[in-house]
Amino acid sequence: MSEFEKAVTGLGEECGVFGAYDVDGHDVAASVYYGLFALQHRGQESCGIAVTDTYGKRNVLSKKGLGHVDDVFDEEGLSELKGNLGVGHVRYSTAGATRVENAMPLVINYVKGTLAIAHNGNLVNAIELREELSQTGAIFQTTIDSEVIAYLIARERLHTPTAEEAVKRAMQKIKGAYALVVSSPRKMIGARDPFGLKPLCIGKRDNTYFLASESCAIAAVDGEFVRDVLPGEIVTITRKHGIQSDTSMVIDSEKQARCIFEYIYFARTDSTIDGVGVYHSRILAGKALAESYPVDADLVVGVPDSGLVAAKGYSEQSGIPYGMAFHKNSYVGRTFIKPKQSERVSCVKIKLNVIPEVVKGKRIVMVDDSIVRGTTCANIIKMLKKAGAKEVHVRISSPPFLHPCFFGTDVPSNEQLIAHTHTQEEIRQLIGADSLGYMEIEKLKDMVGDLKYCDACFTGKYPMEVPKEDISQAFEQN
Repeated sequence: MSEFEKAVTGLGEECGVFGAYDVDGHDVAASVYYGLFALQHRGQESCGIAVTDTYGKRNVLSKKGLGHVDDVFDEEGLSELKGNLGVGHVRYSTAGATRVENAMPLVINYVKGTLAIAHNGNLVNAIELREELSQTGAIFQTTIDSEVIAYLIARERLHTPTAEEAVKRAMQKIKGAYALVVSSPRKMIGARDPFGLKPLCIGKRDNTYFLASESCAIAAVDGEFVRDVLPGEIVTITRKHGIQSDTSMVIDSEKQARCIFEYIYFARTDSTIDGVGVYHSRILAGKALAESYPVDADLVVGVPDSGLVAAKGYSEQSGIPYGMAFHKNSYVGRTFIKPKQSERVSCVKIKLNVIPEVVKGKRIVMVDDSIVRGTTCANIIKMLKKAGAKEVHVRISSPPFLHPCFFGTDVPSNEQLIAHTHTQEEIRQLIGADSLGYMEIEKLKDMVGDLKYCDACFTGKYPMEVPKEDISQAFEQN
């Protein structure tokens, strides 16, 4: 997500990881590039690719930079990344500033060889681990918690027979949310935190194996989805043995806690995570909203992009026609002047335009995924009414944000959350809606079936002990 997007929505996204290993020895940089392209929605601040040739000297070649995937890589740059094992990353910063040295993958050279690591998530004990490692001689080059993981793996590798065992020992020390893709000289390793907060899946195309944050990235490289990595599982992919699994850190399924916001907002609509289709879950969310908050209206519309499918679900359940009321400008890139809070009105108008003939004289149901500060929603309602909408009834496919997230979702601090300081009726008045309805907490489970999930940003019930301070700011000061 760009600084512009962040300012318009008020909500930050996560990161995306992708790995490719062609056991026949063919170069994989292009596949990693296209996989990252499919994950661009998860992070638009920086990206990178690191490759190694498992048949040659096993040197790691890498390139990373600020911006979108196509800003950083071109055909010539990709052709220079020779290697059959590659790790890629797209980043949205939740811990550590937006600077090129914080871009991933991180490449660590040590006595056993070279590791490249891509990480999606946030650690809740990163500060104490960083201080502990610093006391024993580690010199950190970045301000991201991913470097803590990389150092731990490298250090543990000195005392373990295999790289995957080093990853396992590092996992026993880190706490929080993570999906990891790691390349060692001859292996690609994937690991997922025991709660399953961050998604990770496996794919295959001929003799090339893939690891990806979302299944849409595997489809983008013409791969076949194999399965999701289990929460707590470590998978090791080698030329000799293919996919091997270590499930010794898998916890009881009742304690698992997948991020519910993957299904509401983060994941791409065509992805499937842990057996649940994102499109289907958003349709169900819209239907639940229609059941909870019916209204007499003429048209249901969704705010692009994540509100569109929920709006279709609302339409199907309510019988109110579904329409496209907005044109989204897809060409607002990272070079746009970073707006201030006072400039949000103009930002929304640059990002979205209302189609007047669609809404004029109509009572509109407007479906969106969340209200964070309320500014954006208020501006969109003003635009709809200025275009001639008679009424605007707002339906939100998530419950109100009341608590910060410590696991990689950039939910602002409590004082910036409009629902933390205002009642639902006060919010309705502030944004100028004719009615307002949020997803009911107890109906979230209908979106994901039997999967256990984390809804701490709505309920304050975290799956693990969390810091009392904003760890992203504390980490940046270290």
